[in-house]
Amino acid sequence: MADDYGRPEDERAAAAEAAAADRAHGFARHENPEERADRQWVEMLQEVRVAQTGAQILFGFLLSVAFTPRFARLGWFDKDLYVVTVVIGALATGALVAPVSVHRMLAGHRRKPELVRMTGRLLGTGIALLAAAIVCAVLLLLRVALQSDYAWAVAAVVLVWFACCWLVLPLVLKRRLEREG
Repeated sequence: MADDYGRPEDERAAAAEAAAADRAHGFARHENPEERADRQWVEMLQEVRVAQTGAQILFGFLLSVAFTPRFARLGWFDKDLYVVTVVIGALATGALVAPVSVHRMLAGHRRKPELVRMTGRLLGTGIALLAAAIVCAVLLLLRVALQSDYAWAVAAVVLVWFACCWLVLPLVLKRRLEREG
């Protein structure tokens, strides 16, 4: 069975459950599921804009590297690392730009909650790919600049930093908020 917006009852139940969880944690906004989805969509767009910019700048930089004179002198490992980095950068850019086309396809179909969920997944995937592209770019840059195995250690530190800032910190904060709620 579906409601007036064409959503199955289990989706309405999930939206009601999420709203109840928000109220239980002191986040009551007195919004219906559509208003909540609209708010989440606007918030997510702001997040996407920040991540898209970073991915696009990195990807643009990566594309230009192959046209430098020094690129031809790179060893096979560094050239392969470059290719992997460019591909990961392209995948990150695709995942972070995808919400635009998804929104265009679903606009007007009253499916905003689904759009928010799908965009959240795309954004999470894009951020993970962006982190991987940045770590690979740091490794490549430092291998070429330093010609030393220190590049691996620095890239590992950057990876751990991203994991802490983008994964561990939010999870710790979420658990703390859930305990306080």
